[in-house]
Amino acid sequence: MNAKHIESRFAEIGAHLKVRQIPSRWHRGVRQWIDPQDYALDIRRDGHNEFFELRVPTHLSDSLEVNVAQSEPKERHLLLFVRKTGDTPQLDRFLCGHDEREWFVAAVPGGASSVRQAMDALQPANVREALARIRVSARKRYERKNRAFRRQGEWFFVPEPSLVVDDKFVLRNEPLRRGAGKPHIVQEILRTGGEIVHVCSRHPNGLTSDEYKNLLKRTPGASRWGWRVMSRNPGVYARGAVSHADHATITLPCWHRVVMNTETQSRTMVNVAFLD
Repeated sequence: MNAKHIESRFAEIGAHLKVRQIPSRWHRGVRQWIDPQDYALDIRRDGHNEFFELRVPTHLSDSLEVNVAQSEPKERHLLLFVRKTGDTPQLDRFLCGHDEREWFVAAVPGGASSVRQAMDALQPANVREALARIRVSARKRYERKNRAFRRQGEWFFVPEPSLVVDDKFVLRNEPLRRGAGKPHIVQEILRTGGEIVHVCSRHPNGLTSDEYKNLLKRTPGASRWGWRVMSRNPGVYARGAVSHADHATITLPCWHRVVMNTETQSRTMVNVAFLD
């Protein structure tokens, strides 16, 4: 891996990349490398400046090929390929770029070979259907606001102007989050269906009722961890202001269906340490 060349490609979009090798440890009992087992791509902060960091375990340093497949300097985006050679070769894809105020990295599902293809791959089916139905031009389909949707970070909001909602089921100033990332706060939200889970800072993805009960049996003190009951993977609709620390606040004048990008469909999501 030519780290200097990759760093220069990131510089083309105005970004700073650091490649850091992490010492690996061999575990004799399980006969495999541990701590860490795999590489990770993250966004870190050095003082007031953000930078991309690629952490490579030493046992992978000779079997990891990293290159920039394509970049769009004007848009400040690039598509990064990380290829593992050896007995089980695999090719991972990441879209790296700048969105509003911050840098981001997203695992890309499918076989994208350009920045535009990666952006298409990250748009969920509901969004692609809306784009086709309303016939949004190719020039505007990647903007944060067009006739088919509004977008804030990884969340898309597709208009549902005919939706009628019973006000007693509406929740206010509710968090919308992916895993342990910083929440997007929604002025009005409606959740339908989904799985009831118990959520706290230590279990941001939630525990089912059985998992929650078993945890309390093992650790009685866990009842004081600040739990709240939420729905996992429900149908979600939003209206009003949507705010986030790293994004400009948007306002949804009518009810919108909320859908997340397709990043979680990529197997390489486990290599992304960054959470918006």
